[in-house]
Amino acid sequence: MTDKHFENRIAVVTGASRGIGYAIARELAAQGAHVVAVARTVGGLEALDDEIRAAGSSATLVPLDLTDYAGVDRLGAALYERFGRIDVLVGNAGALGTITPLAHVDPKVWDEVMAVNVTANWRLIRSMDPLLRLSTAGRGLFVSSGAAKSRRAYWGPYSTAKAALEAMVETYAKETEITPIKVNLLDPGPIRTAMRAKAMPGEDPATLVTPEALVSYILPLLSTDCEMSGRIWQFRTKAWF
Repeated sequence: MTDKHFENRIAVVTGASRGIGYAIARELAAQGAHVVAVARTVGGLEALDDEIRAAGSSATLVPLDLTDYAGVDRLGAALYERFGRIDVLVGNAGALGTITPLAHVDPKVWDEVMAVNVTANWRLIRSMDPLLRLSTAGRGLFVSSGAAKSRRAYWGPYSTAKAALEAMVETYAKETEITPIKVNLLDPGPIRTAMRAKAMPGEDPATLVTPEALVSYILPLLSTDCEMSGRIWQFRTKAWF
């Protein structure tokens, strides 16, 4: 039987319809959390809900494009009305854009990558911060990438957006130092996801770690026992930076 380490915790997970977000949401629910699963893809959310219910847990499905910023605000208000707080926030949703020289990036692609990876997460922080402050131990985790620091050629929009995300989350961590909130970043490394397949189409997915293998390392970062804040946890090295 799975230990209920997140019993009675309210957890918001974005990008929950597939990949890392799906795996985190499913395991949080298995460990007792009520998961608020946010994603654009309704079919993926419904599949997640089926798994969660089959395991005897519950979830709230929120089909939402996070670039609908007014929708993010409405979500915050609705969560306050229903739960009066949230305990966990996982900012996992992301956009890769195109792998191409900076001078060739379409402005619409640039704007989308910034909107999803940076502005949407800022709007999440803006809307969810009051709810996290009402928790006895609010925990936040935002998914970054090694691209934020490696800054490889042709990865300009994605690298820039993830670097900005890291700066933003580290700033938020400093602003919440004297509160019960702890907020960190995750660098998952190469994981078997649809985004990875898009970025590396010639790569054999069987050589990559699955999101499910990652989750057992992630959940301690969201637990009430985690006292780190403003740091990056790197899955490849299993270490904080």
